[in-house]
Amino acid sequence: MSFLAPVGRVLIRFLVATGRLVVFALTAVSHCLRPPLYGGLIGRQIIQIGYFSLPVVGLTAIFTGMVLALQSYTGFARFNAESAIAGVVVLSMTRELGPVLVGLMVAGRVGAAIAAEVGTMRVTEQIDALTTLSTNPYKYLIAPRLIAGVVTLPILVVVADVIGVFGGYLVSVYSLDFNAANYLKLTWGFLEPFDAISGIAKAAVFGFLVTLMGCYHGFHSRGGARGVGTAATNAVVSASILILASNYIITTAFFAA
Repeated sequence: MSFLAPVGRVLIRFLVATGRLVVFALTAVSHCLRPPLYGGLIGRQIIQIGYFSLPVVGLTAIFTGMVLALQSYTGFARFNAESAIAGVVVLSMTRELGPVLVGLMVAGRVGAAIAAEVGTMRVTEQIDALTTLSTNPYKYLIAPRLIAGVVTLPILVVVADVIGVFGGYLVSVYSLDFNAANYLKLTWGFLEPFDAISGIAKAAVFGFLVTLMGCYHGFHSRGGARGVGTAATNAVVSASILILASNYIITTAFFAA
């Protein structure tokens, strides 16, 4: 039975890491819900996570909307269903592509930055210094980032949805010779409030996951500069995987019926 030992070791390590992550998440959430909260730090993180992510989010959204319109036209033209392009673009952006792409882009930009920043503070013993000065590191470092992530990701997704739909509009009207008024009418006709609400709900979850994984891997980083780099990499990978997995779970909960 010795061949089972490596499998058991991997399973035990996975369970230990999962338990440590759950405890970390519950502790961080509890500090987010209890005063005091550092409003200045939350505002700074909102700017760092939200405002400085607008360029990459905008570029991703507009090119996604443009490509989506082109690909939809290529497929629907075979069935004389070109009028459905507006609906496909707006529903795809609001339900799936907007939240998922924004979550992945922010995970790459913000998740790694958070892990590197918090990890540097860990390996240089700045977090230990905060504890020595009677400052709770969860209150000072973790809670502002989690709150900022949950607040800013839905706003970024709304911006991405608008820009993505506008990209589809540009291609459809100026490249595929659609009537502008009819395209906008079809877009509004297909869009329902629940579609936008589901995307915003996903964005809030993705924002929590991105900031949580950045904080978690940075908070538990070890081994100097190499450990900080590993923490940043692990933060991006784990956040991306959790975004895709939770996207399926949330989509099933919203639209399975």
